[in-house]
Amino acid sequence: MEKNGIKKGYNYDNEVVYELKDGKGLVKEYDNGPLKFIGEYKDGERNGKGREYNCGYLIFEGEYWKGKRWNGKGYNKDKKVAYELKKGKEIVKEYNIINNCLYFEAEYINGERNGKCKLYDVQGKLQFEGEFRNEMKNGKGKEYDFLGHYLPFEGEYLYDQKRMGKEYYTNGIVKFEGELLYDKPWNGKGYDLKGKLIYKLINGNGKIKEFDDEGRIEYIGEYKNGKRNGKGKEYDNNGRIKYEGEYVNGYWNGKGKEYYINGNVIFEGEYLEGKKWTGKGYDINKNLIYEIKSGAGLIKEFEETGKLITFEGEYKNGERNGKGKEYNKGELLFDGEFLDGKRWNGKGKEYADYNNEDLNFEGEYLNGKRWNGEGYDSDNLDEVQYSNGKKEKLKY
Repeated sequence: MEKNGIKKGYNYDNEVVYELKDGKGLVKEYDNGPLKFIGEYKDGERNGKGREYNCGYLIFEGEYWKGKRWNGKGYNKDKKVAYELKKGKEIVKEYNIINNCLYFEAEYINGERNGKCKLYDVQGKLQFEGEFRNEMKNGKGKEYDFLGHYLPFEGEYLYDQKRMGKEYYTNGIVKFEGELLYDKPWNGKGYDLKGKLIYKLINGNGKIKEFDDEGRIEYIGEYKNGKRNGKGKEYDNNGRIKYEGEYVNGYWNGKGKEYYINGNVIFEGEYLEGKKWTGKGYDINKNLIYEIKSGAGLIKEFEETGKLITFEGEYKNGERNGKGKEYNKGELLFDGEFLDGKRWNGKGKEYADYNNEDLNFEGEYLNGKRWNGEGYDSDNLDEVQYSNGKKEKLKY
């Protein structure tokens, strides 16, 4: 909150922990509870002496300049010096605090990643190596899969996006080679799992076959401007047809059909930007169960096998709007009001997606927020209690 040039900062318990006057002062920053930074601010950002923490572990101590680490020492979980910065320049190594595995190592210039860099996953396995500029991938680089078994991409990057190079299947065969735009094939050639040429793209236009990294078909149809545009067919991971119809800029848009895994139609009609708009919906046995017009009506939705219900209620503008019931694995999850596809007002229960026995929250919602009840904080899984929208950590 800022008033008369004074800005106040708060901790997890909503207590005032610092005040900035005209962007200057001693600041304490928190990350959903634990201290993240303590140090001097000037001009509204980190400038001066400070210390930075991750999950309670000191990871950097020294001087900051224009919000960046500038002079000082970085530490690993064992409190050992991992690197030392001088005027924002050095080879920096940072470690995952959970298991002390290397997270990244990079050349720093002006307090940012500039030069050669290697990025690792939480287990310390190499995910990327290449060139950085101003904290973004720029220049030559290679990506690796999470198991380190194959090379998904190698080539050139520009502003964190793939620009030119080769994409690969898991067996090492080239999937696409050429120019990319927004990480999508633009000018070049595409191949199947055996290395056979299956399509060519010119300025993002052509007829295309898309496969996942294992060589399973995902899409057959028309491309324009580097996206699915025109008529096409989409498939699930088992090669079963999921949708056939018209696309606009990658969305289901226009006339189309959506299918259950047994091949029976879920919905037939018109779509608008991926939403069911005007048409008829069916159950797994081909029985007509609802009709909607201009994105409005009473609707029933089932999971892909068609056996377990996922939602029943009111639709408007192609989304859940109004009264409805939501289910998880066929069991009631929420009964209340929806707005723009989200739970809005009323009593409800939230479960883990993978298990109907793991309760994440039970209580009341108001204006799309947890209002009264108990559950888990989605950010850090702390047990919390909500009272009139205010969240407090449960104490035992």
